Amino acid sequence: MPVLQVPQEAQGQRLDVFLAGRTGLSRWQIKRLIQEGRVLLRGARAKASQRLRAGQEIELHPPEPRPWELLPQPLPLRILYRDEHLVVVEKPPGMVVYPAPGHPDGTLLNALAYHVGRLASIGAPLRPGVVHRLDKDTSGLMVVALRDEAYRGLQRQFKDRTVGKLYQVLVSGVPRAKEGVIERPIGRARWQRKKFSTRAARAREAITHWRLLKSLRGASLLEVHLQTGRTHQIRVHFASLGHPVLGDRLYGRKTQLRLPGGRILKIPRQMLHASVLEFTHPADGQRMHFESPLPQDMQEVLRLLQVED
Repeated sequence: MPVLQVPQEAQGQRLDVFLAGRTGLSRWQIKRLIQEGRVLLRGARAKASQRLRAGQEIELHPPEPRPWELLPQPLPLRILYRDEHLVVVEKPPGMVVYPAPGHPDGTLLNALAYHVGRLASIGAPLRPGVVHRLDKDTSGLMVVALRDEAYRGLQRQFKDRTVGKLYQVLVSGVPRAKEGVIERPIGRARWQRKKFSTRAARAREAITHWRLLKSLRGASLLEVHLQTGRTHQIRVHFASLGHPVLGDRLYGRKTQLRLPGGRILKIPRQMLHASVLEFTHPADGQRMHFESPLPQDMQEVLRLLQVED
């Protein structure tokens, strides 16, 4: 049970402000502890707004840490292929791949734990069998290992860049060329840790190949092949060209378009879909090929942006 004594320099400070500065917890976390009666000031329940006096003692009674575990959940999931070594699935948009702070359940792995059962032990307890991932709002194909031997074999292929992956993406505007290669190193942005940038001080090689599939009203449908696999690579690269992914609220903020007649088309999420996945089966050496059609929300946006011939 941590006990903190209020120093002279904290005289008159609010309780929640003082605790946030001394414990490393956020104001929201402190407020929740106070509401649950886990913060005592001079032995009595406290209020977040209470002003402190030097010499007072504050008792913290944090809850016991909950052991992390992957809970099987009967979430709908489309499985394209499954054997004793691996499973190939279509991740729907809006679903996080594995549990993390802020997303303790409702993830792809919670669904797999229910539908498949045993997953590889590597990456446990929260990321068992995960050799690659898709962003929450990106849809499409993923392979997950069910055995450790399969995990190592798949991981080696991703590292050696022998896994074939194609994406279909709707971007803002129409590129001047019909195809191209983007070679711009990507690193974590200095000004915002959740973002990546082509202007980062510490960046790694990133290469994206693309070709134009269809010109639309104020947008384009592209097919994209990643030669490298950096975090947010497609989103960062096309934003750097001035053609951000439609619906990308982090890099583009192009979340609506004006249609003929003045109607506003709201983009529901980032329009990015992993459409093709190809790899060598780590157990028998057979080359595996999977395709996934555009999901309904992307098809609808594509239909509404279609240019009549």
